[in-house]
Amino acid sequence: MRVPMRRLLIAMFLLVSPAASSFGQTEASPTPVQTIQGLCDALIAAMKQGSAAGFVGRKHTLEPVVRGALDLPFMTRIVLGPPWRTLTPDQQGQLVEVFGAFSVANYANQFSGYSGESFSVDPTPTHLENGDLIVHTQLSTKDPTPIRLDYLMRLRDGRWKVIDVFLSGTISQLAARRSEYSSVLRAGGAQALIDLLKKKTAELSG
Repeated sequence: MRVPMRRLLIAMFLLVSPAASSFGQTEASPTPVQTIQGLCDALIAAMKQGSAAGFVGRKHTLEPVVRGALDLPFMTRIVLGPPWRTLTPDQQGQLVEVFGAFSVANYANQFSGYSGESFSVDPTPTHLENGDLIVHTQLSTKDPTPIRLDYLMRLRDGRWKVIDVFLSGTISQLAARRSEYSSVLRAGGAQALIDLLKKKTAELSG
């Protein structure tokens, strides 16, 4: 039986171990809305590929788009919290890489089948006082109530990047994982968290 998309998205946001405008835009860079529209288009494409493409095929479709849209180094630093500052540059680099691989695998695993879903992207982002933007989207499914996904974006090196995603306007993807990740890091060090993320990535790809 196909699991409802709303439950899949909640699982994606809370996935932890069992023990988880054009302002400032350069001419060549996409606008925030274009970036999110590209991500949504890629998610629908992966869903349509479904089991025919398998996990590897969906990952191939999504990886360049996800890595291009999300500021994975910044998101890694935020989800780890204060312990990030205690790590060596090599440890930080390894954690950025495994968190990025886990994020891509998570998308490829959750967006795995198509039943007529569609995204709508609000062309007018919400401007925040600190200069960030929120691009609002809705995912329409067989459920009469669309799923709201809001993308918090920040201008980084001349390009707008996603720094957090909110489900239903309130559930932060990073906050949902921060408690566990920072506690694993404090209890077992960087290698324990690297091993955890590698294990969870392998489980998603299975």
